[in-house]
Amino acid sequence: MTGLALGALGVLAFSASLPATRVAVQQLDPWFVAFGRAVGAALLAWAYLRLTGAPRPTRDQWRRLSVVALGVVVGFPLFTSLALLTQTAAHGAVVIALLPAVTAVCAVLRAAERPPLLFWVASAGGLVAVLAFLGASGAVHGALALPDLFLLAAVVLCGLGYAEGGALARDLGGARTICWALLLALPVTGPVTVVATVATSPRADAVTWSAFGYLTVVSMFLGFFAWYAGLARGGVARTGQVQLAQPVLTLLWSALLLGETVAPASVATALLVLACVVLTQRTRAAARTPASGTA
Repeated sequence: MTGLALGALGVLAFSASLPATRVAVQQLDPWFVAFGRAVGAALLAWAYLRLTGAPRPTRDQWRRLSVVALGVVVGFPLFTSLALLTQTAAHGAVVIALLPAVTAVCAVLRAAERPPLLFWVASAGGLVAVLAFLGASGAVHGALALPDLFLLAAVVLCGLGYAEGGALARDLGGARTICWALLLALPVTGPVTVVATVATSPRADAVTWSAFGYLTVVSMFLGFFAWYAGLARGGVARTGQVQLAQPVLTLLWSALLLGETVAPASVATALLVLACVVLTQRTRAAARTPASGTA
């Protein structure tokens, strides 16, 4: 599969994360949701690495994996869980719309990528389209509050983890990158999960546990197999722009799972966002043409 196709598969997997988190934290402690899912995914990661006989990362790779673990294993799950304790998934989608831009900036800083000007124009167009749609749909409301700051922190850390993980996946592969990051974070996620379990005695209905299971198996584990592989193959900045479709998908999942209303303009916005994503991919092809011609 191409980097774009793998990236789109990862985005599809992640698009239900906020609604699932919103469902989970209504009956489960947010600290348990954030760190418990990481522990469950770490057990899956351990089994995968043992079955595949994956070699241990080098010292430099461990250092870079710590950035991945901070961003996507600890930071994003924790801050979104705290935010969605009081905010809606639709509101969360507003801030998540900033993630592609943050990922692209981090790709420039951490992955040594230099997208052309047209790429940034297309990215900005997609971002404006998503934010305009979310504003028109009524998802933006109220003043900046603590949950919004949590969401902003989640986006910044996630963008950093995406950029570092995508670059590292060029050497380790997408699956091993997230697996080693999950195991590296286990000395932190494990004790916090134990404390949260003892303190809150988690109890929930089947729907809530299903949401928690989705976060563990798909959002925290399998989704990253495709996502990091896509970033590694297609470039972190450019493939990362596929995330522009994630807020719209998140609103659709919110409507299906939480009964939230989605504006009819979502279809038009999705088409516009898709056009912007296609344009970012065309800039990638154009940027590579001179290099291939001189080879």
